Amino acid sequence: MTAPLTPHDQPPPLPQYPGAAVSGDVSKDGRAAFTAELREGALVAVAVAVTGVVLGLLWLWLAPLIPMVSDGKAIYLRDSEGEEAVGADGTFVLLGLAMGAVTAALVFWRRRRGGIGVVLGLAVGGLLGSVLAWRLGVWLGPTSDLIAHAKEVGPKVVFDGPLRLRAKGALVAWPAAAMLVHLCLTSAFGPREPQQPQSWDTSYPAPHPAPHPAPGQGPFAPPADRNPADRNPADRNPPVQGSGEQDPWQRGPEHGSPERGGPAF
Repeated sequence: MTAPLTPHDQPPPLPQYPGAAVSGDVSKDGRAAFTAELREGALVAVAVAVTGVVLGLLWLWLAPLIPMVSDGKAIYLRDSEGEEAVGADGTFVLLGLAMGAVTAALVFWRRRRGGIGVVLGLAVGGLLGSVLAWRLGVWLGPTSDLIAHAKEVGPKVVFDGPLRLRAKGALVAWPAAAMLVHLCLTSAFGPREPQQPQSWDTSYPAPHPAPHPAPGQGPFAPPADRNPADRNPADRNPPVQGSGEQDPWQRGPEHGSPERGGPAF
């Protein structure tokens, strides 16, 4: 049996795997940045939505009202071919586009670096501001109870009809214009990330060209001459082409052949 290890004899703890502390720091930084983005987006949304009061007052002031008249039995439009109803919707759209451009410019001036939180804050704040302006204009405008209003003014008297927004799609004019203008300003005047200079790694030496082989060497060089003593005798004394002497084994039948028993001379 072995004796138990004392606290001084305990082996040192194993080191953490590489990047353990770094990954924890990165996750904390990411959560902190995400929280900051949400907080900044919420502040932008509230600030933009509050300016919807300005849009509502401008709409109430600039939008054309619908003139109406009563004969004591029914209520009619004084001008049946008038464009006042369409003019109220068009005025709201134009004012929403202008407010979107102005709020986007102000937010970009305050938060030049941009971010997803700022863009979402502009979109949500612009939509809330449009709804607030719509309800404020209707509330401050002429009453919506036409019958009571007609009885109050009497027959054959022209009075203004209520301020209405018939095209509800006009509510998205403000957030659409705000996001578009903010995108253009960020791309044109936003901060740029510094470009990292390209550094070439010179730690490895440049490759040297391979030396050219000498004549007669290399993988495709012809084989070296063998020893003259090892050569074939036939190679040392090759037959002379065109001589009068012929190999007796190649003679024809008229001269005789050793195979047929004829004279070999």
